[in-house]
Amino acid sequence: MHTLPWFNGNAFPLYLAPMAGVTDPIFRTLCKELGADVLVTEFVSTEGVLQAWERNRRYIEFEPQHRPLGIQIFGANPANMAKAARIIVDAMHPDFLDINCGCPVPKVVGKNGGSSLLKDLPLLSEIARSIVQSVGMDVPVTAKIRLGWDAQTICALETCDRLVQAGISAIAIHGRTRSQQYGGRADWDAIHTCAAACPVPVIGNGDISTPEDVRRIRETTAVSGVMIGRAAMTSPWIFAQTREYLRTGNIPPPPSDSERIAFILRHARLAIDSTRYGGELHTMRMLRSRLIAYGKGLPGGKSLRAQLARVESIGELEGILHETGH
Repeated sequence: MHTLPWFNGNAFPLYLAPMAGVTDPIFRTLCKELGADVLVTEFVSTEGVLQAWERNRRYIEFEPQHRPLGIQIFGANPANMAKAARIIVDAMHPDFLDINCGCPVPKVVGKNGGSSLLKDLPLLSEIARSIVQSVGMDVPVTAKIRLGWDAQTICALETCDRLVQAGISAIAIHGRTRSQQYGGRADWDAIHTCAAACPVPVIGNGDISTPEDVRRIRETTAVSGVMIGRAAMTSPWIFAQTREYLRTGNIPPPPSDSERIAFILRHARLAIDSTRYGGELHTMRMLRSRLIAYGKGLPGGKSLRAQLARVESIGELEGILHETGH
């Protein structure tokens, strides 16, 4: 079991949560600039790694400035996951490898991966142990879980114990069950209970939307850090604001509308220049949901979001944002 240096001393790291279709290299670069301490890639399928490595490696590519960074994998076959982990570690050399035991989306759960593993803790244990045996000498192995499959099968405490016994070096816990998806409220009492009992760092996740949330969590729970997901999609500057608040007690003002617009345009231009998603048209179509998230709170409201949902070029995006009056 490895010690993760970003927890040393009085550190309280801010993680960017892994989010499919969101935490690509461009978004990670922007969040790192804004103060995210630890990044995690979009998840990659074990079977995808084994069957079509060159096509799937783009999901987990990263830049040196993204470190410390973890690559997240999902699957349900212990032997195959161990093989895929070895391929990833040898090719990419991440700072840690993360096992997805929490994703609730049907395409992952339908393959018995993600949060479906919470219904079969012996299998989850075998997967964790196989991956640790495969790559644990070279890189820390971590895991991300939910509280359980549903309210009747809360198993986070047992899951944490099994993961620690398997050699896992840190555990991120989303404070909901799979059946809740992203509804209701995250149960931070349950996260605290696990963190207090766990001998490895626990990273709390769920309903963190302000710097005040992070400070309250730091002061009232046993977690060693937090993981921010959906709030970062709309307000990635939450990392910079939170770091300043934890350091000084003062929350910097949010960016102005013009600063937000400049950020949106920069993200779009970086995406186009990268050619990661093909040409300009395909890139802008891929970015639409991201642009709508960024546009939340800008002048124009529903009309602005409707225009962003149809944008097809950087020139068109510039015109739309100019029309907001800034």
